Amino acid sequence: MLDTTQPVKTAPSAAPAKENREIATTSKRWTWTGPRRILYSASALVAVAAIGVGTWSLFFRTITVQAAPPAANVAVQVFGLGTVEARVTSQVGFNVSGVLVDLRTDVGDRVPKGTVLARLDDRAQSAQVAHAKAAVEQAEANLQKSQASVAKASVTYENNKRISARQQALVKSNAASIEAADNAQAAEGAALADLNLAKSDVAVAKAAIDDAKAQQQTQQVTLDFHTLAAPYDAMVTARLKELGSALTAGQPVFTLIDPKTIWVLAYIDESKAGEIKVGEPAEIVLRSHANQRLKGHVARIEPESDRVNEERKVEIAFENIPPYANIGEQAEVYITTVHLPRTLLVPEAAIIGLGKTGGTVWTVEGGRLQQHKVTLGHRLLDGRYEITGGVPDNALVVTQLRSGLRVGRMAQVSERPGQ
Repeated sequence: MLDTTQPVKTAPSAAPAKENREIATTSKRWTWTGPRRILYSASALVAVAAIGVGTWSLFFRTITVQAAPPAANVAVQVFGLGTVEARVTSQVGFNVSGVLVDLRTDVGDRVPKGTVLARLDDRAQSAQVAHAKAAVEQAEANLQKSQASVAKASVTYENNKRISARQQALVKSNAASIEAADNAQAAEGAALADLNLAKSDVAVAKAAIDDAKAQQQTQQVTLDFHTLAAPYDAMVTARLKELGSALTAGQPVFTLIDPKTIWVLAYIDESKAGEIKVGEPAEIVLRSHANQRLKGHVARIEPESDRVNEERKVEIAFENIPPYANIGEQAEVYITTVHLPRTLLVPEAAIIGLGKTGGTVWTVEGGRLQQHKVTLGHRLLDGRYEITGGVPDNALVVTQLRSGLRVGRMAQVSERPGQ
């Protein structure tokens, strides 16, 4: 039988253990709170110090800038692209039709004026010239015959004239009949008519000679047309036909140029071409000799611009034509329009609010930064602008924008003009 009087054992309470854990945790928290606060405070101090240093560097530390030195004898140039061309160029051929039987020159040859370049088959035309020559000789023979007839008719007329005069005298003295006198007078008239006819034949013969000579000259000229000669001291740049070609009148056989007239046909933007004048100096750079600048000058400015590209055509002549200049080769031209004896130049990137005639620049004055609105003049090919006004005396113009530029901030120039 179960004894119910013994005490019943129960599990220990969990409350004391929980309290112990809370006490331990609290102790731990109090143990780490001090170092963390110190760490946080140090970080804050470092951040404040960094901000202070940054603020001092940005707003108070002396900044170093670059300034533009004054420039002397600056050439203002206009740039253009073009090609090498010849002012005098010709496509030459025969004035008559025929078969090409002789070619005496080729591409690249230089030929003096009058040099025979080619010939056509001229056998038929040579026969025509010979026929015309024979006609002239025949006409001259006819003239001689007519002149002989005039001499004969003149003698006959003078003889009949004397007979008629005697017969008229005899009639008056009744020594001859009137009928004899009339016959003598009629014979005189007939002789005069023959003389006049002979003289007319002489005039006809002379006219025939002139006609025959004209025909001979025409045939000779036509024969000469079978020979093609250089019209001037030329260089052959193209041969368009070969031996055996059947040509029509006017069909080109060669392309010739006058090598003394080689120049560069350049295209200049209309906005830059207004200051260009004939005679201004220029430099030419051929694509085949990119490291060599050749001297030249503006020879002609064409009055009509390219309507599509809005460019003006300008011809640049070489001072000394190089032997290696090839027709059609690309070339660069640099035309000097103005020389600035002394000026101040600033890069485009250093101008704030750049407009057509002005902008704003930074300057160094008395060791501090300032800003000024300036007026601008010419623009150089390297992107620098001429400052024509707005910069105070003894002020240096900053050439490179950078962070930290502020009006009144102390500044020093890294390289001063003239150093």
